[in-house]
Amino acid sequence: MSEIIKNQPNYTLLDLIKYFLKLGTTGFGGPVALVGYMHRDLVEGKKWINDSDFKEGLALSQLAPGPLAAQLGIYIGFVHYGVLGATLSGLAFVLPSFIMVVLLGITYQAFGGLPWMQAIFYGISAAVIGIIVLSSYKLTVKSISKFEIPAIKNNWLLWLFYVSAIIITAVTQNEELLLFVALGFIYMVVKAPPQWIKRPKVASFFLLSTVGLSGIDLGKLGDLAWFFIKAGAFVFGSGLAIVPFLHAGVVNEHGWLTENQFVDAVAVAMITPGPVVITVGFIGYLVAGFKGASIAALATFFPCYLFTVIPAPYFKKISQNKSIKAFVDGITAAVIGALVGAVIVIASRSIVDIPTALIAVGTVLTLIYVKKIQEPHIIGIAAVLGVLIKLL
Repeated sequence: MSEIIKNQPNYTLLDLIKYFLKLGTTGFGGPVALVGYMHRDLVEGKKWINDSDFKEGLALSQLAPGPLAAQLGIYIGFVHYGVLGATLSGLAFVLPSFIMVVLLGITYQAFGGLPWMQAIFYGISAAVIGIIVLSSYKLTVKSISKFEIPAIKNNWLLWLFYVSAIIITAVTQNEELLLFVALGFIYMVVKAPPQWIKRPKVASFFLLSTVGLSGIDLGKLGDLAWFFIKAGAFVFGSGLAIVPFLHAGVVNEHGWLTENQFVDAVAVAMITPGPVVITVGFIGYLVAGFKGASIAALATFFPCYLFTVIPAPYFKKISQNKSIKAFVDGITAAVIGALVGAVIVIASRSIVDIPTALIAVGTVLTLIYVKKIQEPHIIGIAAVLGVLIKLL
């Protein structure tokens, strides 16, 4: 039995499931806010989880690819109830928002062609651009460095990865996963080369197998599953970090959605509680109905589940590995750069006139200066503005 699973918890597994069902139903504000709610409720309030276990779970969630808040929820379930607790906690956290995005997908398909629905998303899409712009800035400062000359000099290689990813994504309108892996590998070799670097066959086999698998014809549902498995397995950072990968694949590579439909899908993630990554359920529904939604959600969250549960018993040792930290830092810089590049591409097609530009700028300024207003509130205001502008 893993050392991490403690004896005699002061709560039942059913209690934990009920908590995550509630958080998944009412938890707005993105990954940082959701992590804050978990700490407030489970560490400070109910005292179900001690601070040390919480911090270890947060550190693992930041090191591993996948949605931060969902991974932390899975880890918390693992602390006292092992694999069963991790599985049920993760499902309870994701299920409410999954149901919501599927219902929104049904509504969107039924009424998406009507003028009032188009007017709503006209305003919402512009607000989403503003939200992602500000999130990109915050992620840049947090994960790379502040926009100060000494900090930039100290992290010049990460900034080089970041700027390169912006340019490549903006110009090619595509996202190359193998490039991100390569940049992470380069940063690891430069900053903290591991012992196994002398045996390159391991890395070569990984890269060749990834390239080889991508060429297999799986059919539409199979393609959907494989695409979202890659999305869950290779995307580091916050929930919004998945946006450029989804945009490149869903719009440009496969042509499953139009540009407007994709921005609307991101908007749906903003107006629903729970992890932002649940937008994959909405996308999957538009592509292939309920089967598509289910496959997209399961395929996206399954890798992050494995990346949380498998290393959890050994995390104290893993967390001290400088090579792993350097690899994650290199990939994260490239992923955030790709997010900025994707924002440029999406904004060029979503900010189509002066009203949408004003809504986007107003969103950024509101989030900066009006602390009490959160993203869902802004989305609601933008929807009303869209209706007023387009219909009245």
